[in-house]
Amino acid sequence: NDTPPFSSRRETDTRDMLRLSRVAAHLRPLCASRRAASTVASDDVLFEEQKNGRNILVTLNRPKALNALDASMVAKLTPQYKKWLPISGARRVIVMKGAGEKAFCAGGDIKAIYDAKKDGKSPKECCTFFNNEYELNQIIGTLPSHLVQVAILNGITMGGGVGLSVHGLFRVATDNTMFAMPETAIGFFCDVGGSYFLPRLPHPALGTYLALTGARLKGPEVAIAGVATHYVPSSNLENLERDLLAAKIDEVPEILGRYSSPLKPGQLTRDRLNAIQRCFQHDSVEDIIKALEEDEDKEWATQTLKLLSRMSPTSLKVVHQQMKEGGQRSFTECFKMEAVMAERFMERPDFFEGVRALLVDKDKSPKWSPASLAEVSRDEVAAFFK
Repeated sequence: NDTPPFSSRRETDTRDMLRLSRVAAHLRPLCASRRAASTVASDDVLFEEQKNGRNILVTLNRPKALNALDASMVAKLTPQYKKWLPISGARRVIVMKGAGEKAFCAGGDIKAIYDAKKDGKSPKECCTFFNNEYELNQIIGTLPSHLVQVAILNGITMGGGVGLSVHGLFRVATDNTMFAMPETAIGFFCDVGGSYFLPRLPHPALGTYLALTGARLKGPEVAIAGVATHYVPSSNLENLERDLLAAKIDEVPEILGRYSSPLKPGQLTRDRLNAIQRCFQHDSVEDIIKALEEDEDKEWATQTLKLLSRMSPTSLKVVHQQMKEGGQRSFTECFKMEAVMAERFMERPDFFEGVRALLVDKDKSPKWSPASLAEVSRDEVAAFFK
């Protein structure tokens, strides 16, 4: 099953909502108990099966680490999702959220990969976490029709947290949501299916902008961008969660619509989207930089150039090519490509230097190799895809 699972807000409205929404005109109020019938406690991930015997609340439960996704969590999530896959199984609504108020999931545990390299692990061995994570992302992205995931992106949602949520059918942003794909800042690339969903955002060039700059989207901006399918104020989350966990699959779109609020653009205005299109539609990173230097939106362009100047030159060029490649490939092909790319990055110094500078020594002064865009050749970029 390689049907494209990612859908923007607009696409969800026109395709998935119609497919799922067979709801009567006036649903009676849902008043099921929120209390779970049983909880499988596994510390870093909680699975709470509801009294109706169908729906599941999945909680990423490392709040002190901003629910960052590590190998232990992946090892618990993957078999649980596989257990729900058989067609003979119950029709389930899976609600995924992060513990605490600060984060849904702040990314993957990349420090562990840095430590593995330091302990003498090979590039292929360093990729074990990535390969397992990508398998889980693909399961979530190709769930059969008797399973529907709703991810509640309340708080920080970056990297690995995006991979757990964006490939599911419904993603709910709140006023607390902060989305980013900041991988170029650590000498890496936008993985976890970034190759697939970023080029397919409804606003042209926005995915390339987010991928290269690591720019943050907040609150309703996440839904305007198409990363989230709905925007719900955090004050409504308790009631939303209660109703979703009591719902039948067909009732999910109506429930989400009932709790959703109108979108206010924040920084992601029509003028800003036009500026992003003007500058990030170009065929090379160098041309993007030139366009920014000449753009009429001076303040934004200057800030964006400052962001790009901090990033790994290798990552910038590879990610730019990744966006082109991903736009032409299927969901499965994108993950195959990313598995190759991850191993290539493990063979080179920038990822480990980026993690050292930002997460280990925290001097925030990575020494990229090569140090400039001019030194990153086309052949060097092409090697990341072979």
